[in-house]
Amino acid sequence: MATKTERIEMRTDRDSGAKIAQAAEREQKSVSAFVLDAATSAADRVLARSEHTIMPAEQFDELLQSLDEPAAAPALSRLARRERRFIRE
Repeated sequence: MATKTERIEMRTDRDSGAKIAQAAEREQKSVSAFVLDAATSAADRVLARSEHTIMPAEQFDELLQSLDEPAAAPALSRLARRERRFIRE
């Protein structure tokens, strides 16, 4: 277990504070431990969702196919063939 050196303070309304205290008591935890566990679990879920993209298998297959066989982009091809205005030296 990591040493706890950081401090987080928060304010709450009376009803929310009472609800949190009651839930912590039922789990036989301090309010601090209860809030830390809940916040850490929520953070894990948020980070997992932002680090992974979930999509149907058919959509994923279409994505890979589009990367393997890029669509024609004639306007972009014409621009790429134009003489450059500026040349980096």
